[in-house]
Amino acid sequence: MDELINLFDFEKAALERMPAGARDYFRGGAHDELTLRDNRAAFERWQIHYRVLRDVARRDAATELFGHRVEWPVLVAPTACHQLAHPDGELATARAACAVGTTMVLSTLSNYAMEDVAREARCGLWFQLYVYRDRGVTGDLVARAAACGCRAIALTVDAPIGGVRERDLRNAFAFPSELPMRNVLPVGSPAPDPDVPPISFQRYVNSMFDPSLDWGDLEWLCARTELPVLVKGVVRPDDAVRAAEHGAQGVIVSNHGGRQLDTAPAAIDVLDSIVQAVGARLTVLADGGIRRGTDVLKALALGARAVLVGRPVLWGLAVGGEAGARRVLELLRNELDVAMALSGCRTVNEIDRDLVRRV
Repeated sequence: MDELINLFDFEKAALERMPAGARDYFRGGAHDELTLRDNRAAFERWQIHYRVLRDVARRDAATELFGHRVEWPVLVAPTACHQLAHPDGELATARAACAVGTTMVLSTLSNYAMEDVAREARCGLWFQLYVYRDRGVTGDLVARAAACGCRAIALTVDAPIGGVRERDLRNAFAFPSELPMRNVLPVGSPAPDPDVPPISFQRYVNSMFDPSLDWGDLEWLCARTELPVLVKGVVRPDDAVRAAEHGAQGVIVSNHGGRQLDTAPAAIDVLDSIVQAVGARLTVLADGGIRRGTDVLKALALGARAVLVGRPVLWGLAVGGEAGARRVLELLRNELDVAMALSGCRTVNEIDRDLVRRV
């Protein structure tokens, strides 16, 4: 893997190795994929107006999230079915995240059960929650997350129904029956019968998730757990304010990686307005299109406490399992360190709004 020197190299290498269905499931977006592409392009609309003569000989990128220290402000975003990339799946991802001093956010739709992943996530684990029509299933997921030591719940709110992903339709892609989503099976249960027909993402979402989810359900969740709850999938300042009013402690500014509503705005373009609207009431994170250390720095300058990366970790898994995922995160961490030094920032607290300009 020494010849792979950035995240784009890992993406290219992974796409060459993966079968078409899994490859396009991971890399694809909704409809014309305009939002998917804009998630990347949006970062080019922001410049870093760096400072000089700042004595950056010593730098520290550590930050704190809900009372817990992370060594640098990049978390692993929740993505489904890591075993599509590598047999070790989420176990390898958790080990890789810990190796570079950060936290993994585990998807509800993971192939390994949260209890198994938590044992590997020595640096901490968050749980991403989808709300099922069966609230008993949802309540059980929340209780299990707390019991196995998860430090926060990220409630995904931008998928009341499944977005239309045309790559998946062309490939007739469905989740393989032999790679079950363990979190929604009874603990310790065997794998489903491999003869059971596989199911597409859109069909799964539309049949299992609750499209009636509303602000009252956020209050229900916040009352049900002592863990901090973040609302994931916010692109409007007024929705972020409502999240605070209904009990959330944080929001994740996100358009679901461009995989739900096409032509939604890039997170980086709405981040500043959301941060200004909520002030100190919420911890604000962001994801979508982050591929460079300078991208991380720009998001922090616009007010994010931390960011999340998803697809690049999957590319690392596909190329080299745990070692590949770890290398992806190491590359991004090193790039952030360089960006901090060259912009005159010794700590993340020195990465402020005055550092970036939109062009």
